[in-house]
Amino acid sequence: MKFLQAIPLLLCATLVAQDRKPVELAPQDVDFSLRASDLALWNSPEFRRRFIDSYIAETDIEPRVTADEREQMLKVLELISGDDMDDAVALLNKYRNAASSAVFDFTLGNIYFQRELLEQAAANYTEAVRKYPKFRRAWKNLGLIHVRREEYAKALPALSRVIELGGGDSVAYGLLGFAYSNTGNDLAAETAFRMATLLDAETMDWKMGLARSLFKQKRYADAASLCGTLIEDEPERTDLWLLQANAYIGLGQPLRAAENFEMVGELGGATRDSLNGLADIYVNEGLFDLAVQAYLGALEKDPRAGIDRPLRATRVMTAQGAFDETVAMLDGIETLRGGELEPGDQKDLLKIRARLAVAQGAGDEEARVLEQIVELDPLDGEALILLGQHSRRSGDLEQAVFYFERAAGIEAFEADAKVRHAQLLVGQRKYPEALALLRRAQDLKPRQHVQDYLEQVEQASKSR
Repeated sequence: MKFLQAIPLLLCATLVAQDRKPVELAPQDVDFSLRASDLALWNSPEFRRRFIDSYIAETDIEPRVTADEREQMLKVLELISGDDMDDAVALLNKYRNAASSAVFDFTLGNIYFQRELLEQAAANYTEAVRKYPKFRRAWKNLGLIHVRREEYAKALPALSRVIELGGGDSVAYGLLGFAYSNTGNDLAAETAFRMATLLDAETMDWKMGLARSLFKQKRYADAASLCGTLIEDEPERTDLWLLQANAYIGLGQPLRAAENFEMVGELGGATRDSLNGLADIYVNEGLFDLAVQAYLGALEKDPRAGIDRPLRATRVMTAQGAFDETVAMLDGIETLRGGELEPGDQKDLLKIRARLAVAQGAGDEEARVLEQIVELDPLDGEALILLGQHSRRSGDLEQAVFYFERAAGIEAFEADAKVRHAQLLVGQRKYPEALALLRRAQDLKPRQHVQDYLEQVEQASKSR
């Protein structure tokens, strides 16, 4: 009979065991890729100088022009030098035709590029390389436009062609790495970024690209080491601290990651994700007061953020007896989100308060919260079962049976409700009725601990 007394405790333990697991840490699912518009390259004086230089012909890989075309281009270039772009466009459109030199298409493309008319520019560059496939300047500017428009798959062949034609400078390699990174080929991206960095050790875009490519390959030690070197040069860049923090998580060094997340906050760059990551680490380390601050900070940072992560943490804290911190978290959530909670989130919040009441021995408070849950959702089988258990502990067995039978009428909870009802009947020594419920529960949802309980009840029934 001692076994029969222990079984209810075992069943309860299986329900809360999941809450005793610490939060699983993993590098955040954050897009560490830069958008094309984020590249500092576009605004650098060096890039502008190189673009202006693209007007100058490279005689070894240039389409030929006739004597007449040379005279026509001199007129166009004179207009461009006088910043008379509209007349230059008109003149180019007058001279251009299917048989004209690709230089006209290229020059018109350049004017459109300077005016940020990228679609028209791309069309003219495409026509230029169709006419003259070795036109390296046209391939390069076409690649630049595809990157700017985030058409990375189209950028790859254009930039690769530039390098094949001998134009492999740091910009060509760097943008090639950028395009590979954004199409998921991180190994090729790493190679391209290394070449770009070799040719230009000053541009941070290429170094950051290399660090991101290492991280995305899960080479966390290499990524963390490179970030450390870059942080020495630019300690104010929060993206470096964040990338290194996630590399530390990948290396299983959560406290080092926490230091980085804290530094990001000091620099004023804390995000919802960085605060949640910091809070997860503090939960696992048992620093629950700090975890509460970080989770609530994440909610404040992003009004649209869900409450699933802080709620998950409260279950861990409740299971580990951190009741004051759990209350602080719940109160904070209700303060920040009280009027905006979805019914499902509100119900989850109430369930945690009910568990907290049970853990603290506040039975009446537990019942009040559970009744609120059932009022919100009459088909919440878990709340009905918990109400049944509360009624049973309070000695109101008739009410307990009522709740168990209501829960059993909900398909997803029928098996658990019948097991709880059977426990009540065993306490009354109504073994045949209990066995019928347990057998039905096993038919619905076979479980070894319930089977063991059923066999013990059968023995008790026979011995009686």
